[in-house]
Amino acid sequence: MSTAEVTEIKEMTFSIIVVCYNAGEKLEKTIASIRRQTESDYEIIVQDGLSTDGSVERLTAGADLKLFREKDEGIYDAMNRAVSHAAGKYLFFLNCGDYFADEKVLAEVKRNIKEREKTASDLCADGKRRRRPMILYGNIMERATGAHVMSNPVIDDFACFRNVPCHQACFYDRRLLIRRGFRTCYKVRADYEHFLWCYYRAHAVMVYMPLAVASYEGEGFSESGGNRKRSSAEHAYIVKKYMGKRQVLKYRLIMLLTLAPVRTFLAKNRMTAGLYQKLKAELYRELQGGRQQ
Repeated sequence: MSTAEVTEIKEMTFSIIVVCYNAGEKLEKTIASIRRQTESDYEIIVQDGLSTDGSVERLTAGADLKLFREKDEGIYDAMNRAVSHAAGKYLFFLNCGDYFADEKVLAEVKRNIKEREKTASDLCADGKRRRRPMILYGNIMERATGAHVMSNPVIDDFACFRNVPCHQACFYDRRLLIRRGFRTCYKVRADYEHFLWCYYRAHAVMVYMPLAVASYEGEGFSESGGNRKRSSAEHAYIVKKYMGKRQVLKYRLIMLLTLAPVRTFLAKNRMTAGLYQKLKAELYRELQGGRQQ
């Protein structure tokens, strides 16, 4: 996606992008969640793939909402189309059925943006400092298990291999998506591939925010039906693209030795997910504290 493809529009802090197709009542509930925010410096971009269930017609119009209806080639193509209409400095993708964790999320994220933009800059060849693009991310509330899922506060190679933040917890500097959109050749993992591109190629500043960003429905596109097998195959291809063979083999061995399938079971089981996530969060805090010493 090039800069020329982006409509010339007045900038604001947030563009909340909702991609939908025959989403039913989930679309209305997701939009209502956005409109409950105490921070009003946002726009809502609804990118609809020509729904036929009447869900889009039931939306309450408003100056905060921009609706675009057109045929797309899948979810990531729809997301790229929505980006071209966005005016916000930071883009957030909220799936139908997912909600903001509470009404103060955008206010807290905006406060974090103001604090971090003061330091997220590089000295360029012309002697001027320019702001580096950031991805700000937080935690999610997982409704399928009832657990609070903490994102890894430190993004490094192993985090990129194993556990990048949930897409519904990430606020992207728009420049990252203008420079390069989601690669639609990946049918399930394009958001994961894009995150790795932001980290390894665009050198985005990764900013962890210790707050719950989204109430995540779970069992999303990549977790449903036959997409799990495709997700695994795409993951294997993507990590080879950004990491060396030795690195990939090392991380696969670590995953094997640390019983990754067992941990996944514990994380997805409603009876054990809460305790598992608490233990994982404590480990993250210890590792983060060790790095800061």
